[in-house]
Amino acid sequence: MDRPIGVYLLLWPTLCALWFAADGLPSIGNLVIFTLGTVFTRAAGCAINDYADRDIDGHVARTRQRPLATGAVTPGEALATTAVLMLLAFLLVLFTNPLTIALSLVAAALAVAYPFSKRVTDFPQVVLGAAFGFGVPMAFAAETHSVPAVAWVLYAAAITWPVAYDTFYAMADREDDIPLGVRSTAVRLGHHDLTFVALMYALTFALLIVAGVISDRGPWWFAAIVIAIVLAVIEWRRASSRKADDCFAAFVSNHKIGAVLFLGIVIDTGSWTAAVAGS
Repeated sequence: MDRPIGVYLLLWPTLCALWFAADGLPSIGNLVIFTLGTVFTRAAGCAINDYADRDIDGHVARTRQRPLATGAVTPGEALATTAVLMLLAFLLVLFTNPLTIALSLVAAALAVAYPFSKRVTDFPQVVLGAAFGFGVPMAFAAETHSVPAVAWVLYAAAITWPVAYDTFYAMADREDDIPLGVRSTAVRLGHHDLTFVALMYALTFALLIVAGVISDRGPWWFAAIVIAIVLAVIEWRRASSRKADDCFAAFVSNHKIGAVLFLGIVIDTGSWTAAVAGS
């Protein structure tokens, strides 16, 4: 909770999916389950990521004060923390339905796999996107007991978006990562990095438009996409300096894109007026 950006980036796609699935305000139970589950899962991801990078973080300027790098936490404690947090998240999912429970096992596997994917592929950001976005099909499963086509379109967008913003993140660490042998899209693509990010953003917004069309969304959803595109262009231009601080700032600012999209689906479904009327 000290640095909640990861919670935001996980939560916005999940909340959007809940609102899409419910075509308005989702059940309060699912809202609580997925909000808390996001916090627990992100925290578990931090712990297992620090465990995987325990021999690397001390050599990277931005991460050398992380608890395993400084010795404040032992590797065993990090693994225990991961296990407890994942168990808490799983206990929440038990209050949903069998399909959501089954999907949660896939989500857990992806969350654990991501930190280690940086050792075996130049595109670990794709694994991150698959893990970060898996709340989308789970949200549909919890609300509707099914995962319709629109859910998979939104999930695809929830993969390509993290690939874009995590490339910014990797660009910030690139100079440290190269001599350490850490693999990433930023390292692999070099000066083609910004072109790749632009492509991932374009694909993300195209998928969001498709999701809006097939689910018969109204003008507020598409207006939110337009605003999100403007924000993405601003952050892309900021990262075009390729300075570490600018790239990291561009990564962090992506939560604004998620917030705008969530606000768009809330207004588009009219659920905010129903909530106000109900109160």
